[in-house]
Amino acid sequence: MATEGNNIKKAMLEALKKTFGRVSMAAEMVGINRCTHYKWLEQDAEYKEAFDEINEAAIDFVESKLFEKINGVSVQKETMAGPEIYEQPPSDTAIIFYLKTKGKKRGYVEKQEIEHSGSGITAKIEWPDGD
Repeated sequence: MATEGNNIKKAMLEALKKTFGRVSMAAEMVGINRCTHYKWLEQDAEYKEAFDEINEAAIDFVESKLFEKINGVSVQKETMAGPEIYEQPPSDTAIIFYLKTKGKKRGYVEKQEIEHSGSGITAKIEWPDGD
């Protein structure tokens, strides 16, 4: 029975690789409940380590796509007349996203600055609580 459980875990890890770590989709492919996956994460350190590696590989892959957007890419598209190559210029959105996430230490953050000068002035700022 333990071997069958290990085979299912291996199948789940393979499904997670194919789905870039999307648990629900991988669990459906293997035929298990996603709760089983989370139980394995808590109880099996080797499984958790393999899952963490899959997530890191998925992040690496997506990050490589982000850098393609930042650099601009040549794309080949198949058409009825044959292959067509076109250029995608660098994406301003990708550049801004990267700087906001990785460039925080250099000041690439969105923040609101409030300057106050003078004495005897009281200011009250209330942030909505989302209700």
